[in-house]
Amino acid sequence: MKRNIVVGLDVGTTKICSVIAEAAPEGQMHILGIGTAPSKGLHRGTVVNIESTVECIGRAVDEAEESAGCEVQSVFVGIAGGHIKSQNSRGVVSTISDTKEITETDVRRVIESAQAITLSFDREILHAIPQAFIVDGQDGIKNPIGLLGMRLEADVHIVTGAVTSAQNIIKCVNLAGFQVEDIVLQPLASSMATLTDVDKEVGVLLIDIGGGTTDFIVFSDDTVRHSDVVAMGGDLITRDISKILAIPDANAEAIKLKYGHALSNEVRETEEVPLPPTVGRDARNESRKMLAEIIEYRMKEILNIVKEEIERSNCGNMIGNGVVLTGGACLLKGTKELARLVFNNIPTRVGKPLNVVNSPPELDNPIYSTGVGLARYGLDFRDKGERRINLNKRRVFNNIFRKMQYWVRNRFGFFG
Repeated sequence: MKRNIVVGLDVGTTKICSVIAEAAPEGQMHILGIGTAPSKGLHRGTVVNIESTVECIGRAVDEAEESAGCEVQSVFVGIAGGHIKSQNSRGVVSTISDTKEITETDVRRVIESAQAITLSFDREILHAIPQAFIVDGQDGIKNPIGLLGMRLEADVHIVTGAVTSAQNIIKCVNLAGFQVEDIVLQPLASSMATLTDVDKEVGVLLIDIGGGTTDFIVFSDDTVRHSDVVAMGGDLITRDISKILAIPDANAEAIKLKYGHALSNEVRETEEVPLPPTVGRDARNESRKMLAEIIEYRMKEILNIVKEEIERSNCGNMIGNGVVLTGGACLLKGTKELARLVFNNIPTRVGKPLNVVNSPPELDNPIYSTGVGLARYGLDFRDKGERRINLNKRRVFNNIFRKMQYWVRNRFGFFG
């Protein structure tokens, strides 16, 4: 029997993560392999250097292939960036059956009707997620198929993105030797790995704080109510540290991870951080409390932007089950506690991949949430058997040519 193997590819600003998985009994998922590589070709979720991005994708997938013992042909890839926008829309159709029984065709038509929104030529719809249906004025219906009615309405959450941004990600994946089965909003993917059914039903806010962007999504009544992307992330904190302490970005990142804290009042005045020597300056010590103040200021700004957007979208009363944090930046000490304070002391936790079996120990980490979620999305996607957009318009190189391409590049120092 052919194995149903899926690959999630998280193409982030600071790292690229590849997760190879297959379905396991009782709705769980078996992780076969994981691969990561530093990301060198993206800025705030958008490709700025194709060659570097292709190289990093290849390295991440090669590592996952080696640990899984299989070759990858296609992937489900995540997308984020400041170009991502969302809105809620309503579609309306008349049922077409002589018996007035609502069919799958009617549901598809009403969702398509909701997608008839005004878009500029440089944008496309990435997701159209049904929120609720209304049959002859009766609202609150989750599944209208089989009901009798003459008028069907649907509230739908629409996610759009810049055409060129999506195409550049797809181009990089294709040049690395893989097909793209679907392209997925990153916080939607993260939610599929970290949120429980209770979270989605009662209401929850998921915030994915990555290197270049902070993505967030609100669930309530088992559907998406709002989503958005803030073009700010952990890299901005690193740059703040670099400028204020006058040290290179690489040193600032290392110091942030080792000594950083998102709550300055949790750090004693006497604590110090050793700084490396730089041109014209000897090695020295700086106040760890000052480091924490730098981090707290920027992290609080990011979280407050998210809070303001949640309040503006009237979703503040929908997150009864609290806040779930994912992404590398949430590993900073004090981030969970700071988020709880910003969001008025509602329950806050760090989200890690759920419902996986035989997973490697390193998977117990929020930085893998998007990659695992993309694999989970892939399994569901194949069950539905639908493709929403034509993704692979470019020729795709096979694995043999890809590996030869990398050998030429590494051996002779140019892009083969």
